[in-house]
This record gives sequence, C-alpha cells and structure tokens, in this order.
Amino acid sequence: MKIKIYIDKKSSIIEVEEGISLKEVLRNMDSSLLKKYAGAWSNERFVDFHTPLREEGEYHLLQLDDSRAFPAMWHTTSHIMAQAVKRLYNVNLAIGPSIEEGFYYDMEKQEPFIEDELNEIAKEMRKIIENDYPLEYQNITKEEARKLFADNKFKLELIDKIQDSSISIYKQGEFIDLCRGPHLFSTGKIKSYRLMSVSGAYWRGDEHRESLQRIYGISYPNEKLIKEYIYRYEEAKKRDHRKLGKKLDLFNVYKEIGPGLVIWHPRGAIIREVIEDYWKKEHIKRGYSIVRTPHIARAELWKISGHFDYYLENMFVFKSDDEEYVVKPMNCPYHILIYKNEKRSYRELPIRLAELGTVYRNERSGVLHGMLRVRGFTQDDAHIFCREDQLTEEIGKAVDFALDMIKTFGYDEYIVHLSVRDPEHKENYAGSDEEWEKAESALISALYKRGIEYKREEGEAIFYGPKIDIFIKDAIGRKWQGPTIQFDFNIPKRFDIKYVGEDGKEHMVYMIHRALLGSLERFVGGLIEHYNGNFPTWLAPVQIAILTVTDEGNELAKEINNELKEENLRVNLDNRNEQLSKKIRDAEIQKIPYMFIIGGKEVKSGTVSVRHHKEGDIGSFTIEEIISRIKEEIKQRR
Repeated sequence: MKIKIYIDKKSSIIEVEEGISLKEVLRNMDSSLLKKYAGAWSNERFVDFHTPLREEGEYHLLQLDDSRAFPAMWHTTSHIMAQAVKRLYNVNLAIGPSIEEGFYYDMEKQEPFIEDELNEIAKEMRKIIENDYPLEYQNITKEEARKLFADNKFKLELIDKIQDSSISIYKQGEFIDLCRGPHLFSTGKIKSYRLMSVSGAYWRGDEHRESLQRIYGISYPNEKLIKEYIYRYEEAKKRDHRKLGKKLDLFNVYKEIGPGLVIWHPRGAIIREVIEDYWKKEHIKRGYSIVRTPHIARAELWKISGHFDYYLENMFVFKSDDEEYVVKPMNCPYHILIYKNEKRSYRELPIRLAELGTVYRNERSGVLHGMLRVRGFTQDDAHIFCREDQLTEEIGKAVDFALDMIKTFGYDEYIVHLSVRDPEHKENYAGSDEEWEKAESALISALYKRGIEYKREEGEAIFYGPKIDIFIKDAIGRKWQGPTIQFDFNIPKRFDIKYVGEDGKEHMVYMIHRALLGSLERFVGGLIEHYNGNFPTWLAPVQIAILTVTDEGNELAKEINNELKEENLRVNLDNRNEQLSKKIRDAEIQKIPYMFIIGGKEVKSGTVSVRHHKEGDIGSFTIEEIISRIKEEIKQRR
C-alpha cells in the first residue's frame, strides 16, 4: 500500500507493506527523525511510531511541542509513573489514561501515598526518563495476556471485557502494561513533568468495588508550559465551585437527603430563577412551546423507548399497586406523547417542544462531584419534530440559538465537534445509511454556512444518531461540555412518530434532541468557576448592598432600599451597629457588585457614595443616576 509522509512541509510517497510501523518506515528514510518527532497525525488522530499501519493516507510528522501530541505524551508519562511506583512499592496497578490535561494512574495500595512518597516517585521517574527506554508495541492473544497479568485482578477483568481476540501491550525496560496506546517513541522524550496530587478513587467508579489511590500528574515539552499549567491548576483550586458555593451560600448537598442531590439555597435559587426566566423568554421568542411533564412514569413507557433494556442500571425503579414505575431519567418520551396526542399535518411542522425537566439517574457515588456530576438535575431539554426538507434550517437555528446563549453567559471561546458513527462498525448504530448521510449532511451544512470550524469525531456518535457538541472555554482556558444538537433515528421508530404529508400519506418524522445549557446544576457550577463567584450584575443574587455609616443614615437607607425593591433590584440593607470597614469587607466577601454608602454627608447632599466590587469607589450619584446605570447593565446582561 502507499502512504504519503509529510516532514514539515515536504512530502514523500512511499510504498509499504500493510502492518509495518512508522518506526520501520522512518528508519529506512532517516533514523534521526525518530528523535526529532513525537508521532504522526493522520485522519484526525495521533498515530504513534509503534503500531502497525493498516490504511493508506497522509501522515504528518508532529513536533513534540505540537498540542496534538500532548495526549500521547501524557499517556507515556503515566506509564513512566506506574513503572516508578512498581519499583518502589507493592501495588496492584489498575488504569492510567491521559485526561483533558495531564494524566492519572489508579493503583491499589494498603496505605495512602504521602507527599514524601510522591517526591520519591518523581525521582525514580527521572531515572527511567534518563535511561531512555524505547516503548515496544506487541499484539498478543488473550490467553497470553491472562498469563502475563495473572497476578493482577484489574488487568484480568479488563482483558475479559475486550471483545477482540488479541490484546495490545506496551513494554519499556522491565515494565509491561495492557494498553492500546498511543505513546511517544521512548521514555527520554519526556522533558518536564510534575506529580500534582493524590486522591481516593473506586475501581470502575463503583463505590462497592475496590478502593484505589489515584495519582495525578502533568508533563510538557518545557518548563514554561509546566509553570503555565501550575498557574491554571492553582487558579482552578481557588475557583472550585464547591468551596465558593459554600462561601457564597449558594447550594449544598446534605447527607440526610443523599449524595448527588443538590439543595439550592436562596441565593443560588435566585441565580437559577434568573437563568430560567431568560431561557423561557428566549424559547418563546424563537417559536418553542414550553411544556411540563411528571417526575415518574409507568415502566411500560421506558420499555417502548428502549431505556428499560439498555439503561436500567442507571434508573430508579419502584413499585406501586403491584405495577413498576420509573423515576424519569429522560424527558424525550413525554414530549413524543405530546406530539402524538393528535394527528399532525406537514403544515404544522416544525413543532418545537421545550422543558426545564428534572430527571434522576443512578450515578455511582464514586463519580459524583458537587454540582458537576449529580443524581438529580434539571435539563434544558428541547425536541424538534420536522420534515426532511426542514432539517438544515432547523439545525442552523439551533446552532445560532446555542451560540447566542453561551455568549450571553460570558463564554466567548468554544470548540465544535461533529460526532459521527464508526464507518467500520455500522451495525452498532440505529438508522439506515441513507438516514445517517442525510443527518450528517444537515449538520455539516449548518456549520459550513456559518463558517464554523469543527473536528470530526468518528465513533463518538450516540448509537441512535450523529450530533454536534459545542465545548465552551472558561476564563482560565478549561473546556466544558456545552450545547448539544443531536439526531435520533431510534425513538421515532419505536413510538411510530409520523405526520401526514402533502400527498395525503404518512411519513416518518425527523426528531432532533437539543440542549443548550445541559443541566442547570452543571451549568451553574461551571458559571461559579468561570466568574470566580463574581457574577455580572444581571446574575448576581444580591446586586446592591446598602451600607450605613452611622444611625444618621438609617432613614434615607430604608427609603432607598424600598425604592430599589420597587425597581425590581435585588438589594440587602446592612444597618448593623458595625464599623463601615467591616460592612464593606463583608459585602466584598459576598462579591456583591454595588455598594451604596450612606452617612451624614449623603443625607445632606441627597446622593449616595457608590463602591463597585471590582473597581472600588466610583463616586457620588443621585439615586436616579445610579439606578439608571445599573438597570442598563442588567438590560445588556453585564
């Protein structure tokens, strides 16, 4: 077969045998290339130098400082760390993947790791890096793999779950690990690294399984990038929504209620109400009908939808009057029943149904995390029922709506993924080739018309349809799951959803799932961290604090307090018998955007001295002037 190798901007077409590795190809060309480059980029994925080539195509060699090579760098470093740990301690290794930024490795150890032990591991890693062990790829049978990992129950469990008849492993020095890769060429390619922290974890995220120690780490091609990462890491710790949520009294999770079930405190509930009010108005403006559905339904509904067969372990099921019921895990079957309540004509389409619907999923307690991963959450769900000729327009409108929504909440940077089925395993997906091609074409067309770049992710589609995922970047550059626009070829057929066409015949409806915020819990948790608790005025639970200097200002303060409330502004009157400096400090801690300071001078002048949380003192204003300024901020959603 023929491959085209790009070295910088120059290319060479080479005839190779199927199954050869890039390592062998480059050795025949110029072996120094193996030291200079990290791997290759082909067909939107990283290809390391070790694994056999199975397809023709273009292979662009990547430098070590190319961000596309970083996941392979992190994966390689996780193996180096595991090798170092095995040299120093009696542990049972579990898994060690690269993650969004960095890596971790889970391992079973009787006593938790302490700081000094992390330092020892880091020193041993340096020895492994200096030895520059080449990583060697091997493909072995399942039987060979079971013998090789006979003393590791975690690896044996993974081997049993692998459907393929062969298993891939990577070896470096004396260390061998069960792994698909990809990796860098050798351990010496790792230049700068840090071990960041240790936490507890459960095998497979299941609290009923083995308790593990998880070591997190990071590596980069140079110290500058490491220092930048550490800054983001420390900043992220300061912004942790769980700490800020407690400090600002926004929400809590109570053990008396159960894990993963969020209670919104008054101030957090105000933020949620403001978001919901904006959400509803925007949906009605854009032609959606708002619906409400119950929290439970007979199990029969979920059997029709397929959830009872494929999603049962994530659902809460109970009996009433000898009949099974399910606590709602999804909103879509309810919306379908609303659509099917009457016969629909082609003239009525599209029909757009939207709901802030609370759902419940039996997530394992080991993966729960504040507001970001919970068991009960409210989805901003919508389902669009349309004809084939309306697909591209409806997708485009959904994309526009999604981008408008995230920009309103201060997210200016985003990344778009187009998730499609695995072309090699079409049998694993619902829907015909024709349906998938139409759906993908509609998604691509909507993005293309808007000049939106996207990354194609083969094999990342849900089994019932392709989708657009929009990932938003927060203030410190972290990526969060944002809006999703997704086709469904499965449920419409299960519920037999149709409309009567212009020809008088029944036709199958195209159904689009669409979420702009995802879950309100996760979205608000992300907002807390994005703004570091410094919410813009329109979202702030308390917009204005009125602070009296002495009792002389109390009457005017009360009058202004009432006037602000009449203007529908959220205000807190602080006329405690405390020093002004303490009142200001308390308002700053609560991150209240505006402070009105009222003393004898203000009583005489009929003005208020105004302090802004981010700017400090901004001068004296008449009450009409400052109200006008604040209301304009709110109108502009700033």
